[in-house]
Amino acid sequence: MNKSVIIVGAGVGGLATAVKLLSKGYNVTIYEKNTRIGGRVNLIETDNFRFDLTASILMTPEIYKDVFRYVGKDYKDYINFIDLDPIYRAFYFDGSHFDLFRDIGKLTESLETLSKKDSIGYYKFLSKVYEKYLIANKYFLNNSFSQPLDFFNFVSLQKMLKINTFSNAYTHISSYIDSDNLRNLIAFQSLYVGISPFDGPNIYNLVPTISQLYGLTHLEGGMYSYIEALEKMIYEFGGKIITDTPVEEIVIENGSATGIKSKSGIDKADIVVCNADFPYAIKELIKDNEAKGKYTDKKISKMKYSCSTFIMHLGLKKKYPELSVHNIYIGDDFEKNIQSAFFKNVPENPSLYIYCPSKIDDTMAKEDMECINITVRVPNLLSNDITWNEETINIMKDRVFAQLSNIESLSDIQENIIYESVTTPYDMLTRFNSYGGTSFGLSPTLLQTNYFRPHIKSPTVDDLYFVGNSVHPGTGISIVLLSSKLVVEEILKKL
Repeated sequence: MNKSVIIVGAGVGGLATAVKLLSKGYNVTIYEKNTRIGGRVNLIETDNFRFDLTASILMTPEIYKDVFRYVGKDYKDYINFIDLDPIYRAFYFDGSHFDLFRDIGKLTESLETLSKKDSIGYYKFLSKVYEKYLIANKYFLNNSFSQPLDFFNFVSLQKMLKINTFSNAYTHISSYIDSDNLRNLIAFQSLYVGISPFDGPNIYNLVPTISQLYGLTHLEGGMYSYIEALEKMIYEFGGKIITDTPVEEIVIENGSATGIKSKSGIDKADIVVCNADFPYAIKELIKDNEAKGKYTDKKISKMKYSCSTFIMHLGLKKKYPELSVHNIYIGDDFEKNIQSAFFKNVPENPSLYIYCPSKIDDTMAKEDMECINITVRVPNLLSNDITWNEETINIMKDRVFAQLSNIESLSDIQENIIYESVTTPYDMLTRFNSYGGTSFGLSPTLLQTNYFRPHIKSPTVDDLYFVGNSVHPGTGISIVLLSSKLVVEEILKKL
């Protein structure tokens, strides 16, 4: 008889895990609290527009494709990747702009408009961080560290010293780059893991390096098309997805996970995989204090958490050809306004990430229309200093539009809006059970990464596994897909 698996949560990690286990003959049922699957990788659909709700930047497409290869499917039958160049267009508060190209010739020409010294420095920076990436990918990102000796051994510790993560990301960038504009553009990208470039370890300079070396890709139909592809494969393999059904408890008997409790009662399974945010799951879904292990409610509350995001979704009745797909606006007093998200204040002059998929994808907006997301890093809800009411939302919108007015070609955006909505930290908390309304889960500090991050395999409960942002190896869709890979490997080991 094939083993049965229940997966709590239909986020990208849970869906990818389901596809792989189904391909190995497991019987898999997914329980999802919301009507629409996908977790934070979600969408908004209107008559004229299709918006990605949060996630929009696709790095390392091979990791996405690996899920299809694993189960013997051709990804081209499900999704369409579109390579991007430039990978970013940067706008600055002084009215200037700068393109970061994937093409090496165009990139060199663009860098030389800053200075030849910075052009040389940027390539040296990429080379050094690329070396770190190869080490991290081989020895850390693809290992589960389920046992202490998996991490605390001579080779791992030697490699940790080799990648030297002790300086912060911004200091490390500054050792190669003199131009403030280029430094800030690189540093901004470390925010994609919810950590400040002025405090976070320099290992997160992997983010801009990977983007540059491997390029950025757009999925036709937006990021949610990947969720739709995973859903289609789950049904092809005979899996089940039960929506509108919040899980109330992970049932634990005699030291083993044996199922879940929901409004429908108790459903049994041989294995439980939890795709709910780890801190939320430990506090709310595991009722047995002994099963929590070291992650007591007190410890959970004292751990460090990532920032959150304020996202404006705007449907526009005209095209803005000056925009690329991925755009970054660097505001005045960059450090102060970036740090505000980590010091419990909303930024006064925010730097912005502007996502415009309709630039190249006609499925995202009707003809002669544009859809954009504008994202600002803001504090999570754990400080209780900010209430996301109508007044706060309007303050943030006004500040965003004030910044956009510094980009001459975007100065008329407000008068061309025909659809508008926002996503706040409160939405992260209530819709997706994200602990503290964070957008990126547990902060990836040095003491909350690798062996020190919550493990994918419960050390206290048999047959219980975790996948998602807040567990090893970390945050971001590509990395969550790696955590799914590790979870499946651990489950198969038991056979």
